[in-house]
Amino acid sequence: MFAATPEAYAPQYGGHCAYAASKGALASTVPAAWTIVDDKLYLNFSLGVRDLWRQDIAGNIALADSFWPSLHA
Repeated sequence: MFAATPEAYAPQYGGHCAYAASKGALASTVPAAWTIVDDKLYLNFSLGVRDLWRQDIAGNIALADSFWPSLHA
């Protein structure tokens, strides 16, 4: 399944921290701080940051999605 659709398994925001992306910034991540939402993998800077991100997952995804085009450019 991975070979057929590798993009389906790639972390969101290029592997950068989802919480940082929701704040309009880029940050590295650690492998232990992950969450799967609607079959998408989201990574975070740390377990503590993941806890912050999980307080409003839908809102943070919406914000990160809005910032991502400018962060990714």
